[in-house]
Amino acid sequence: MQKSILARVLGFALVTAVAQPAAATPELNSLINWAIEHDAGRQQIQYQANSMVDMSVASGQWMDPKLKVGVGGLPVDSFSFNDDPMTKISVGLMQQFGRGDTLELKQKQNNQKASSQREKLGVRELDIKSAITNLWIELTYQQQAHQLLVKNQTLYRELEHYLGTNYGVGANQAQDIIQAQLQISRMDEKLQANEQMQQRLRAQLSEWLGSRAASVTAGKYPQWSALSAYLSAAQDDNYQALASHPSIRVVDEQIKSSQTGIDIAQESYQPQFSVEVMYDYRQANGMNGQPASDLVSAFLTMDLPLFTDKRQDKTLSSAQHQLGAEKSQRDLMLRQMNAKVNALLIDRSNTQQRLTRYNDSLLRRASEKTQAIERGYQNNTSQLDEYIRAASEELTIELEQLRLTADLQLVNSNLAYMLNKF
Repeated sequence: MQKSILARVLGFALVTAVAQPAAATPELNSLINWAIEHDAGRQQIQYQANSMVDMSVASGQWMDPKLKVGVGGLPVDSFSFNDDPMTKISVGLMQQFGRGDTLELKQKQNNQKASSQREKLGVRELDIKSAITNLWIELTYQQQAHQLLVKNQTLYRELEHYLGTNYGVGANQAQDIIQAQLQISRMDEKLQANEQMQQRLRAQLSEWLGSRAASVTAGKYPQWSALSAYLSAAQDDNYQALASHPSIRVVDEQIKSSQTGIDIAQESYQPQFSVEVMYDYRQANGMNGQPASDLVSAFLTMDLPLFTDKRQDKTLSSAQHQLGAEKSQRDLMLRQMNAKVNALLIDRSNTQQRLTRYNDSLLRRASEKTQAIERGYQNNTSQLDEYIRAASEELTIELEQLRLTADLQLVNSNLAYMLNKF
């Protein structure tokens, strides 16, 4: 009986599904799709884009015509409208036109700003996918670790029961029972910490999933088929993939908007026109005693941008600097993103190598050590505390393997975000 119990406790082969990534569960995909569909952040971006589209229509229109009504030539001695033929009641309309193609270009620029805003929808979707996937991975790790801890706790309870029975008949020492109880308490502490972390992860998921987060049960890691296909192909560099990232496309649209801003600034050198038409009604008689004729006036107004060094030139220079800043921002973002991808690829390779070491040697040797000490205890050449230390070390190595597997999944998730390969 003693051999059977100890073999189960200290020679226990910990079975976990962590070595090979399984296919992503439909639940993960459905949770992500639901979160994207109900995301308030995406709705905010969409509203802002729609606002810019409407503003583009408004910015491309002529200024409203101006109505002009007044009285001219009114004598101050009588304030009469029919004493002096110079007295007139005037009604006019004035229309101001855009400077060159400025209105069309402003409409184009606002549409480009709306396109840039809409590209942020892709960034937001990637952010949601990354956040939920990372939390899913962490929750999967915690749940697998929980199963491992429960199995070990159950076996330590069986050991405590067996040692207590044997102690009653004088076959075991009291310190052995206390040592087993200590391990049970330590398992209780680890299980409580594990449960606390699971609750915290579900609380974080509630940002995107609401009340659905409380019932989320993970268990399988994503397969990363798109990412694996990309990484398996020989890549000279990652700039082509990074250039299609939504955050880069946002800047691309901003660059287009800045280029249009230069065109608008160049139009400021063109004159601006306005047309005014006036109708003058007269009540008095003319010098010949006949009713004075009404008058019609028409005016063409044109401003002359002659002094351009402090206004037009500086406006154009400012627009050119803005374009340069946008292009530099794009180049900087690509370099930073490429550096992050290269660092993640190094982490991925090293983590895979470490996992191979755990699977090929560390786990096997820890199990062999436990079994060797177990045989020594059965032959009265080892103490129970040596058994428990060996079993604890084996459990620690198993948990380290679980953690490394989760870390590899997180690296894959970050790579999928950077390369847009979810």
